[in-house]
Amino acid sequence: MTTSITVETDPLTTLQQVFGYQSFRPFQQEVVADLIAGNDAFVLMPTGGGKSLCFQIPALHRTGVAIVVSPLISLMKDQVDALRVNGVRAACYNSSLAAAEARQVLAQLHAGQLDLLYVAPERLLSDDFLARLSGLQVALFAIDEAHCVSQWGHDFRPEYVQLGRLRELFPQVPLVALTATAEKQTRLDILQRLQLHSARQVVAGFDRPNIRYTVIDKAKPYLQLSAFLDGRKQESGIVYCLSRKRVEEVAAKLQQDGISAAAYHAGLPAEQRRQVQDDFLRDDLQVVIATVAFGMGIDKPNVRFVVHYDLPKNIESYYQETGRAGRDGLPAEALLLFGYGDIAISRGLIEKGGNPEQNRIEIHKLNAMVAFAESGTCRRRALLGYFAETLQEDCGNCDICLNPPERYDATEDARKALSCVYRVGQRFGIGHVIEVLRGSKAQRVLDLRHEQLTTYGIGREQSQDYWSHLLRQLIHHGYLEQDIANYSVLKLTEAARPLLRGETELIITKPRVKPGRKKKPERKIAGLEYDQELFNLLRVLRKQIADRDGVPPYVVFGDASLAEMAASLPTDDEALLQINGVGQTKLQRYGAEFIAEIVGFLCR
Repeated sequence: MTTSITVETDPLTTLQQVFGYQSFRPFQQEVVADLIAGNDAFVLMPTGGGKSLCFQIPALHRTGVAIVVSPLISLMKDQVDALRVNGVRAACYNSSLAAAEARQVLAQLHAGQLDLLYVAPERLLSDDFLARLSGLQVALFAIDEAHCVSQWGHDFRPEYVQLGRLRELFPQVPLVALTATAEKQTRLDILQRLQLHSARQVVAGFDRPNIRYTVIDKAKPYLQLSAFLDGRKQESGIVYCLSRKRVEEVAAKLQQDGISAAAYHAGLPAEQRRQVQDDFLRDDLQVVIATVAFGMGIDKPNVRFVVHYDLPKNIESYYQETGRAGRDGLPAEALLLFGYGDIAISRGLIEKGGNPEQNRIEIHKLNAMVAFAESGTCRRRALLGYFAETLQEDCGNCDICLNPPERYDATEDARKALSCVYRVGQRFGIGHVIEVLRGSKAQRVLDLRHEQLTTYGIGREQSQDYWSHLLRQLIHHGYLEQDIANYSVLKLTEAARPLLRGETELIITKPRVKPGRKKKPERKIAGLEYDQELFNLLRVLRKQIADRDGVPPYVVFGDASLAEMAASLPTDDEALLQINGVGQTKLQRYGAEFIAEIVGFLCR
């Protein structure tokens, strides 16, 4: 049985009779009315907020077929299946169809027998398909997961970029872009690329108050995961890992421990992935251990927890993935195991990309994710603040609120930091501001004559980590903002003025201490305590590199440099550059291998 909707039917009646909901959620009705009237729209709603209905209902009220652009075959299938159950004439047209099925879908399209057709962007923009559409009446275009359009988006896809052509080819057809994750720069980029210059913009908010956010230091992560699952034997959940290998290892261990768990990643056969997804949706499987390949379009409402076994590469991914918990509005949990080794691994993966500009954007987003994990402020305030949404009070439902860390009066140091940002002209990022505060004699500081500033050296008594933590806290609290589009430079906000003038005070949490090995250092070189085991590993690596390059080992790095590495445990380029004997050339030539060795040592 199919729907019987006329133009005269009230959208609320369609909502009730076709989809079974008694009333619209906030903002849905306005978007539906706009699209039915033929206007464009941009819709940002949290996961589970009802984005799909915003274009599905107008599709039933406008003449012709609605074309829905979707990035994943599994996502198309789930939505089409749900629509068909409700009696809506829907289909998808993608590479998963056999030749006979594809011909049948096209026949239905030309016969006017479809209300909605889901397609991938590359299929939609092929000359053949565009030619087909030019002879048909198109009700509307819906761009789902619209953050894929933007280079600032966490899941940028080049094939999405060309979707702006739709406005030129079909100027009279309304277009709606929808996403659950887009900070300010991404939103602006979506509007520009899709030419939605006069579109209604709906930003429904990002807060998911039923989710409890918790971040703990990663130490023996499998035991931490097991302890977490012990009290949740009957609950459904997802555990996200960064690599396929990690996914399979964790899934195998859970199965051995009697947990109903299965692995899911893009390297598995399609039939196996489909089976895992179906078992999970039917509650025949308790826990899915997965890479980011799992979850988009999964409408399972009773996921009670999401665990990030490894650090996500950006806040958008973290928000989207944790948002798969508690879609039914009932209490849910999001646990993140935060390990400093994960940072170096993620940075290394990003830097392998061939697009320097895209790498820069992704490094910025990784740094923001680290800042969130390190933050001592209310998790929800920090998370919403990233998306330019302000929470007036602490949430009371995160680890920071429920178990507050030690706090201190940072007013004076905050004023120093804000003053320094102002003195350098609000044209530099965190790293340079810290160099000026600590009185660095770095060549760039001297070339810019920043050693002549009144703020030069006023923070030399505090460490680099201290100032980095404080500056990120100032961002979380809204005193500073980072201009992502302009190399992440720091800029003062209006809220900074009363703090600078001494009219308000700032009480923040103390910096978290980086987790280190409990083992006491065994040796000293030039008075420096260091870990003998790591020092030996670094010496072996140095010898391998020296043999490969045909040079004596000391030419790579001297013992003093290795000892300093074994003492301070640098896990990124910036930290490695602080080691004596490490310059830019050696960083580029040997840095990645030494960082990988240190990270591997810390992750044991």
